[in-house]
Amino acid sequence: MRWAALLSGFILWMGLGTARTASAATAAKPNIVFILADDLGYGDLGCYGQERIRTPRLDRMAREGTRFTQVYSGATVCAPSRCVLMTGKHTGHGRVRGNAGQANPLAQSLRFGDVTVARVLSDAGYRTGLVGKWGLGDAVVAEPGLPERHGFEHMFGYLNQTHAHNYYPTFVWRNGQRVPLRNEVTNATPSGAGVASLRVDYTHDLFAEEALRFIRDHRDRTFFLYLALTAPHANNEAGKRGMEVPDLGEYAGLDWPEPQKGHAAMITLMDRDVGRVLDLLKDLGLDEKTVVVFTSDNGPHREGGNDPAFNRSSGPFRGIKRNHTDGGIRVPMIVRWPGTVPSERVDGSLWWFADVLPTLAELAGAPVPSGVDGVSVMKTWKGGRQPELDDRFLYWEFHEGGFQQAGRWKQWKILRNRKDGPSELYDLSRDVGESDNVAAAHPELVCDLEERLKAARVDSEDWPVGGRR
Repeated sequence: MRWAALLSGFILWMGLGTARTASAATAAKPNIVFILADDLGYGDLGCYGQERIRTPRLDRMAREGTRFTQVYSGATVCAPSRCVLMTGKHTGHGRVRGNAGQANPLAQSLRFGDVTVARVLSDAGYRTGLVGKWGLGDAVVAEPGLPERHGFEHMFGYLNQTHAHNYYPTFVWRNGQRVPLRNEVTNATPSGAGVASLRVDYTHDLFAEEALRFIRDHRDRTFFLYLALTAPHANNEAGKRGMEVPDLGEYAGLDWPEPQKGHAAMITLMDRDVGRVLDLLKDLGLDEKTVVVFTSDNGPHREGGNDPAFNRSSGPFRGIKRNHTDGGIRVPMIVRWPGTVPSERVDGSLWWFADVLPTLAELAGAPVPSGVDGVSVMKTWKGGRQPELDDRFLYWEFHEGGFQQAGRWKQWKILRNRKDGPSELYDLSRDVGESDNVAAAHPELVCDLEERLKAARVDSEDWPVGGRR
């Protein structure tokens, strides 16, 4: 009996030990807050060289974490860039390869069977929330792309990206239901876009409060918050008054064009609310348990009266949104995780949005879906070196104004602006502004990179080359 009792106690102890280990493993998974700005240029933040737009909280976040200098978005416009971010598949393989305008309304929507980072994290036990702009399916024509079909348990914000132009809409969405707002909109489109004649509820403020509420509500659970802010995107329907912001703040008295004041005010307001998120995590004791990522979906815009050259929004790079030069696709990227991600660090490792899904999957201890084009850069985030990142071929394509492709391999950047047009080649190790086309001096390299461009894409019925089906 004595030995039976001891054996029973040992088995019970082992069971409890296993339970404690599993619980500890679950607790060891960090919370994840991924903050995505909309059309924020590489040069729009102080920590990336901006001198006139104030971003003190993001500058502090960069000091408290690691600031990456060679990170690329998924595309040069928002919908395909977000598709790459969500699915880990680049624009040659992904479902959504461009913005609206295709004959098939589902061309800008995820479909059933597309696996997102939210699905991966949800399956790994995370509570998942989206606040802000989705842009990969809506309730009118692209229901299969709704975020709740792709791993998000909670959603508050815009579904349709055109609706998201308007910072004072008459409604936003919460978990599949319209939430009426107190604004009035003149000549609203079916999606809800337009220009507000009565401005009461500013969506950026609503999103900031919703993000804080989500964190508070899930403080005792492991969570993933995708905070997809719309700042500093323009309201394209408002013309030169498209930089919509409640007030111009500290920029009101400057001798600047009104759109530039609005653009700067939007960025500083966004900066303030990123700081509020970081402060709340600290107040709740979640600071060292949460990895926070901040980036932008593509380069700066020339919309709503904004002039991206006024404050050098592209930084040292050439081009803006809708260009494949680095001004259109190289983005700020800050990662902060106290005690794990080194602080006061600047890292030039070469990676891109396709790497986000496998990296977050590794954080969650989850399997990576098949067909993903990215790899985990967790070792890089933690301060290590991944030499294999430098030897990859990164690929982009764009479908507005004629089919365009771009690729980067090591220091080399190839641009092909027409299917059969001549390629341009740039050596970014000495020419970050992509001003010196050296294709004629490297014909064999150009041929090799053109073959890589060709091999990188799989034909898509939704996004055919040349716009033909």
